Amino acid sequence: MQTVDFARLMQDIRAWGLTLGFDQVGVTDTELGQDELHLLNWLAQDRHAEMSYMERHGTRRSRPADLVPGTLRVISVRMNYLPPHAADMSQVLADPALAYVARYALGRDYHRLVRTRLQELAGRIESVVGAFGYRAFADSAPVLEKALARKAGLGWIGKHTNLIHRDAGSWFFLGELYTDLPLPVDAAVTEHCGSCHRCIDACPTGAIVAPYEIDARRCISYLTIELRGTIPVELRPLIGNRIYGCDDCQIVCPWNRFAVTSAIADFAPRHGLDAPQLVELFAWTEEEFQRRTEGSAIRRSGYECWLRNVAVALGNAPADAIVTAALEARADHPSTLVREHVRWAIARQRQTAKRQDRRRKCSR
Repeated sequence: MQTVDFARLMQDIRAWGLTLGFDQVGVTDTELGQDELHLLNWLAQDRHAEMSYMERHGTRRSRPADLVPGTLRVISVRMNYLPPHAADMSQVLADPALAYVARYALGRDYHRLVRTRLQELAGRIESVVGAFGYRAFADSAPVLEKALARKAGLGWIGKHTNLIHRDAGSWFFLGELYTDLPLPVDAAVTEHCGSCHRCIDACPTGAIVAPYEIDARRCISYLTIELRGTIPVELRPLIGNRIYGCDDCQIVCPWNRFAVTSAIADFAPRHGLDAPQLVELFAWTEEEFQRRTEGSAIRRSGYECWLRNVAVALGNAPADAIVTAALEARADHPSTLVREHVRWAIARQRQTAKRQDRRRKCSR
């Protein structure tokens, strides 16, 4: 190891990363003091909602060497995921008969894909330096991945708290390789959000409570994916037709006019989930759900929460006999969670029908 030229090795690591499908590779040290303070303040304000694991892991998330002893450097990577041929996002959101699924979840689950390629990268490093200490992550452990990516020069954290790259936007996954190699570190890039606040204005539920501050208790991604219980009634109308995650803050970000689509086939939409009909999704049996979400991040929500989410979206749709019939077919579902959201959706459909009827009478 003493004879290794680490500057040259870092050049090779960047080249290997590109051949493995990563769009950028950077390196940082493990000092995250300011980010740790931000994390602790966020937790103290209960903005992590019911994600108890965020608090349980404590400062291991912000101290890499506490999570993986011996860690000196973090190799941070990003991989573009925006599929080139998916249905137009704004058009799907504007059609209440359709369901909106966050673009990152349209294809195969990225966790295994990114982690597998990081393992391959580690293998190439090992072929040069011999055995070394490392561990690969892809949103799979308590890691402050955006803070590390920022320090590694992969972009800056925007006001919506996503990482932004000036030449690639924000539609990318992140991954990390914790290592004990004393690699040269990269410089962080400057921030370029300026006075823009489009992401804050666009958030449907007001979850971006201040620049760089997210309250998960109001975030649609949290409500439709992480939350296992009842979605707060006051937030349901604001969810619209978003059934798994939310991309609104990214859709409006000016930097995403430079977004680069992904050439990785695994990220292409599967089963028509880039613009599916809500009524059709609500009719899925549990067996169909398991089959059609095999190898997908959507599995994380589970079938009950899937029906819960679709029921809310159907309740937000214009009054329609087909929608009401679909909801009534699930009115006696074995799950208390599903039944409660179906009842709400049916009641909302009836209220909407009355309003539509009054408008028709007034226009005569």
